[in-house]
This record gives sequence, structure tokens and C-alpha cells, in this order.
Amino acid sequence: MALSSASTVDEIIAHLRTLASQENLAGMARFGIATDRALGIPNAVTNPIARLLKRDHTRALGLWATGIREARILAAATDEPAKVTRGQVDAMAAEFDSWEIVDHAAHLICAANLAHEIIPAYAADEREFVRRAAFSTIATAAVHLKKEPDETFLGWLALVEAQAGDSRNFVKKAVNWALRQTGKRSPALHAPALQLAEKLAASTDKTAKWIGKDAVRELTDPKIVERLSAKA
Repeated sequence: MALSSASTVDEIIAHLRTLASQENLAGMARFGIATDRALGIPNAVTNPIARLLKRDHTRALGLWATGIREARILAAATDEPAKVTRGQVDAMAAEFDSWEIVDHAAHLICAANLAHEIIPAYAADEREFVRRAAFSTIATAAVHLKKEPDETFLGWLALVEAQAGDSRNFVKKAVNWALRQTGKRSPALHAPALQLAEKLAASTDKTAKWIGKDAVRELTDPKIVERLSAKA
């Protein structure tokens, strides 16, 4: 059956199962995506489905509760931000098991205006994917929260520095991502982000050094510098 904004959780899951691909699952696994509860449907397919379904908070909760990767992606994309609570996000975070789901959830956190309280709390959390969520949310906010003042991101740079020594793969990549996106957000943020990147690049800590060197390389890219200079 064709999906619509009136489709139920059961109808959506039934439709998703018709799109399942074992071949795609193997490719996803190579990119570190958790596939034990996945159907192998690419985002290029789930994104149009999300637009078709439109937003429904109750249905989004039901989709998340299935535990299926693609259903959780749709849950994050079709929830109603105004109805999302900190408690709901905390419950979601307790079940984070894949960097991909975390990064989809970061968009919902930003849209729900929960970034300010979640970012510092999750950055201090020792769970790998929860901590990743803090920095994925910073990176997402740097791009999508256009009205957020630069001062907010300056404050979050302290969190980047504090967790730059976390060597866990999915954390360090998110910390690096947050630093790079912050530095590219505006001329006012470029200099302090680059300064922190250079400081980390000179660190004796292997992880911090990698984060810093990679960020310096991007933040000194002539095309990025030129684009930011044009905005100054």
C-alpha cells in the first residue's frame, strides 16, 4: 500500500520490510553502522518517505519503539519538535547504539530547542554514543541554528577542548567535526576555533593531536578562508 501522512506505525514497518536489502546491509556494516536491527534501506530512500509521512509525535514514538534502524531514522525526522521533551531524548540516548542514529537525533535535538541543556550534560556523560551526541549536536547546530549567537559556540569550544583526549572512535570524530563546523560557521568563530585546533595539534596526546591537525587542515583551506573573508 502507498504511504501517506495518515499511515500507522504497522503500515510503515510493513512497507519498509518490502524495501529491505541484504546487499545494502553489508555495505552499511563497512561504514560502522549497526545492522543487527536494520533493513538495509539507504537514506536516499528513507528521506522521501519522511517527507511523505509528515510530522506526528505519537507515531514517531511508536516508530522509535520498534528498535528498527530505518524506523528510528523516520522517528527522528518526523517527530514534532515542540512536543519533544528532555526526558524523551534521554530515553532515546539510553538506547543509542550507532553513530548514524545519533547524528539523526542531533537534528531533532536542535529543532526541539534542547541543545543548550543537552550538549553540556551529554559531553560529560561517559557513554560513547551519548557523548558523541553532544558533539554531533554542536556540529549540527553550527550549520542549522542560524539565529544562535556566536557566543554560544565559543562556550561550546571549551567542551571540545575538554573531551579532545577521548580516543574512542565515534567520540573523537564527533569532537573533530564539532570543531571544524564551529570554525566554518562565521568569521568571528574562525579565529578561536583555529586557535584551539592549533593548540590541540601541538598536544602530546595522540587523539587531541589528530583532532587538531585535521581541523587545522580544513580551517586553513584557502577556499574556506576566502568564503569567510567575504562574509566579514
